[in-house]
Amino acid sequence: MTDIQRRAPNTVMRLARLGSIHQSRLSFMRVLTRRLAREGWRFEKTAFDVNDAGEGHAVYTVHGPERSYSLIAFAHDLPAEKRSDRVIAEAWDATFTLFDGIPTAQDIERLSNNIPVQEAGRVTGTELSVSRANRSVRLWEHVVSCLADGRQPDPEQINAVGYLMRTTAVYGSGKLGAADREMIADRPEFAAPFQVEMLSVYLTRWFVLDLVQHMANRRAAANGTTAASLSPELGRSMGIGNSTGLGMAPFLLNHPVLFNNWISARENAIQTVRSLASASPEDVALFKSLVARSKVTIAKWHSEHPIQIEKLQGLRSDVAKVDAYLAAADLTDDHPWDKLYRWAADTLSLEGQEWIASLILEPYGALVDDFAWDMAADNTATFRIAGAMSVRDLRALLTDVYSWAIDTDWQSPANRARAWYVSEEKLEPRLGERFEEPIEEYEQPLAPGRDAAQLFKALSHWPDEAQVADFLLRHPEHRHVLRRAQIVGRAPYAEIRDNTISDQVLPIDMLRCKLAFFGATQFDPRSDRWVRICMYGNAPLPMELTPENADFWVFPAADTKLEESAA
Repeated sequence: MTDIQRRAPNTVMRLARLGSIHQSRLSFMRVLTRRLAREGWRFEKTAFDVNDAGEGHAVYTVHGPERSYSLIAFAHDLPAEKRSDRVIAEAWDATFTLFDGIPTAQDIERLSNNIPVQEAGRVTGTELSVSRANRSVRLWEHVVSCLADGRQPDPEQINAVGYLMRTTAVYGSGKLGAADREMIADRPEFAAPFQVEMLSVYLTRWFVLDLVQHMANRRAAANGTTAASLSPELGRSMGIGNSTGLGMAPFLLNHPVLFNNWISARENAIQTVRSLASASPEDVALFKSLVARSKVTIAKWHSEHPIQIEKLQGLRSDVAKVDAYLAAADLTDDHPWDKLYRWAADTLSLEGQEWIASLILEPYGALVDDFAWDMAADNTATFRIAGAMSVRDLRALLTDVYSWAIDTDWQSPANRARAWYVSEEKLEPRLGERFEEPIEEYEQPLAPGRDAAQLFKALSHWPDEAQVADFLLRHPEHRHVLRRAQIVGRAPYAEIRDNTISDQVLPIDMLRCKLAFFGATQFDPRSDRWVRICMYGNAPLPMELTPENADFWVFPAADTKLEESAA
């Protein structure tokens, strides 16, 4: 049997590649919908008290094998001048919390005084997440007016936007007093990362569709007519948008063990499939079908950002090359997926390579889906510094992980042009120009490459047999990066192996990587520092979720001609 190794961290953990990752079977949205369907979770709307102006609340409860959870949604009549996607906004079209259990009237009253004001309010351990969302104003009005007039909205206008509301924050893990991750980590339904947040967004989509129908019904009633009901197909085609900025980018740097586990699970899955000696005709047929369906997503994927435009051009060129390869290759031959992967690595752009790396996993849920349960992390024990490590071993570790950084000229202004800091106003991460703004004294430790190079230099006169503990007693300023190096020694995919403060760094690469693990598609950068996405587009609505439709919803139905060419 061919000895297929996992891809090396020095290959995988470069920002350009991380910023080209695509969703996969291990993406958190798909992990959630598979579980909800497999375990037969039951959904019900237990309250919808919204007036003609669109103000009020609604409750959506999902019942699992052992527990129930409720999304409590508050709808607001927001003046246009107050609508903003920025994190510093103070009012939104809708606000939400995911409640642990079924709320009482007293719970809803308490939360009505806190959830609508978000950071200005406080919640308790019975709340698992806090979020807010704004309407896509033009599409919202188009859908309401069409339905109120008794007709369906224009599918092209819906496809051009993809969502009626977009979240501007979905907070969990103790934010504003909500339950800490440790309080719920042992629940099977939350074993994979971000399942609370993914469940909240999934239920939010249900509320948004109900709200837009309600507003159309009330407008029609005021005119003495009856509104049309939004077709299930159009409703299903719309997801929940999301605007994600710099606040999310440092997450991957600040959670090295968790990040390692995400990447490691995906790399284990890729290795498993590449190691298969053969593929059945059924597996090949499914793969080719999903390639055809994925091509629909790529064809509809648009961006006005120069970087993404160039990447899309490369990806569309890759599609033609993949078509030609699949037309000539025998995927039932010896190690077909490894051959396809190796061909892609030699032939395609990074976007194309990672597209194929994700797609080859699709026929093999039975082999790879369980890797999702290894993606969470308990960081407490992992961060203990091993003081008995010798300087010799530390030097070797630094040389292995940070050789690129040790060889970088850190005196060059271009290589340290940026600095990460936290804004005083909103306590959110920001990226500033080191030599143009007075921010250096507020810099956060988010440049591990530079810091590792400084550590390596500081070790130059220390004897090999000395212990790390002795070194740190003399040089405690290196404690944070020494800890990181030891973490990477045990978790090889924990570190981004690129310069995070250079004048060329693109924070959108970090955003793209994290959002791909969420399950997002059609990334649309609005600058190098924030991106718009859509979540749960084409996903089954709660009442129609079954094991048969719970997984491949992320791939839109293919054009008939594309299906025939893929067969």
